[in-house]
Amino acid sequence: MGSIELVCPAGSPAMLRAAVEAGADSVYCGLRDDTNARNFPGLNFSPAELSDSVKWAHDRGAKVLLAVNTFARAGASDRWRASIDAAAGTGADAVIVADLGVLAHARDAWPDLRLHLSVQAAAGSPEAIAFYARAYGVRRVVLPRVLSVEEIAALMREIEVETEAFVYGGLCVMAEGRCALSSYATGRSPNLDGVCSPPEAVTYTEEEGGMVSRLGGLALDRYASGEPAGYPTLCKGRFAVDGALSYLFEDPVSLNAMSVLAALRRAGVTAVKVEGRQRGKAYVARVAAAFRAAIDALDAGEDIARFEPLLADLAEGGRQTSGAYRKTWR
Repeated sequence: MGSIELVCPAGSPAMLRAAVEAGADSVYCGLRDDTNARNFPGLNFSPAELSDSVKWAHDRGAKVLLAVNTFARAGASDRWRASIDAAAGTGADAVIVADLGVLAHARDAWPDLRLHLSVQAAAGSPEAIAFYARAYGVRRVVLPRVLSVEEIAALMREIEVETEAFVYGGLCVMAEGRCALSSYATGRSPNLDGVCSPPEAVTYTEEEGGMVSRLGGLALDRYASGEPAGYPTLCKGRFAVDGALSYLFEDPVSLNAMSVLAALRRAGVTAVKVEGRQRGKAYVARVAAAFRAAIDALDAGEDIARFEPLLADLAEGGRQTSGAYRKTWR
């Protein structure tokens, strides 16, 4: 049984270097426009920075994957084609794509460019994955974050492509590629604009009864003095429904699936992925180092439970979850 590939985020050239130096096998990044799903000010790469970073990573035995993972807009798809062309021109090892038209351009214009299917495509069945592999030559599928370990193992028995599973970071609880909640509140969508809950739409105000977080002017949560406050997204808001106050969709917690690394490897997962291109190089260095140590210990046949608490203080709201991997509510 081979080792699991560790894929880490890079929101900047400095973050890319920090990830590789901390033990990432691969890094994924995006260009500075809406063709990638982390289109925040101050993040991402120019084509020249991407070219330099690809060379730097390759000199150290690491791979660079370019995320072109939003959906192209009618009349403006030239930007998405240009991002694919940039990836091929700089020698990036793969592109991560969701849009069918962008996949078709990559397939036709750059037949040697390795294609990975973004989690935004939400392909979670053997039939869907087989379609992407047959029609576009997709070599790896990033799995939706709604599958249990048992479902992934069953899926792997029926497909012939690599898979990549998220194991740490922000937990998107809506079906990837289908989220309209951020667009409802702010006018900007993660699927089209590359921005979920953009920071300019976020406010925290001290009011009677505690601190209130808002997104696009909509109050999403109220926190008592000293209570950890999560980043306000509609899917993790706290609402009063039928007289009961609760998190309607999901609690504001972070995914940490280190405890299921061994199970994911047994299931046949090729790579595990850390979320957080917007978090910074200190974040990626700590997370990459912890997962590198855990994967190496797993390969050596050791118990990896001692690594699980290492990242607790980085969790959103101070809390962690193993997500759908161990969900029992279904």
